[in-house]
Amino acid sequence: MKTTIDQKAPSKWVGAGFLAAIAASLCCVTPVLALVSGASGIAATFSWLEPVRPFLIGLTVLILGVAWYLKLKPTKTAVDCVCDDEKQPFIQSKIFLGIVTVLAVTILSFPSYSHIFYQHTNQFSIANGADSGIRQLRIDIKGMTCAACEEHVKYAASQLEGVLQVDATFETGTANIRYHQFVVSQDEVVAAVKKTGYKVTNIEEVPID
Repeated sequence: MKTTIDQKAPSKWVGAGFLAAIAASLCCVTPVLALVSGASGIAATFSWLEPVRPFLIGLTVLILGVAWYLKLKPTKTAVDCVCDDEKQPFIQSKIFLGIVTVLAVTILSFPSYSHIFYQHTNQFSIANGADSGIRQLRIDIKGMTCAACEEHVKYAASQLEGVLQVDATFETGTANIRYHQFVVSQDEVVAAVKKTGYKVTNIEEVPID
């Protein structure tokens, strides 16, 4: 009598791993979706997920690891080693599991390449003798959780005519925005940041470096 161990990676494991990867990256993917859809205010919708992102990443790795183990573990007998993917439903094949794994890794690493979706095209220049109107704001922002959030804030502010430079850092939750006060007002700069959906908690004019 032949004894075998089922090598099929249950689709529920594969699906759970993919969903965990999506959940782990929602806080980073949403800003780009907001940019593409034109609904800038939804950028911070899933920023509350950031504290549990490491857990969700670990969960993704664990679940997909189990799926691969179930798929690749050896059989008990050499007689039953012929287990071609062609004889299995595609959703239970190694090819499908490989595709899901690649997609999961791509989603999880999204913050590292999110900047390619943003093009800061504002090329405002200062006329000779007009530099006396340059001001710099330091804005404390709540809700930025990754590089994609930084890029979203930078993109929103840099679209204003009169904005010269925007630096945003999610680690400190701040943005430094240099602008020409005779072209764009402080209120307009702050309003552009607020439209992203992130919460402005403090505004301070600081000396220009």
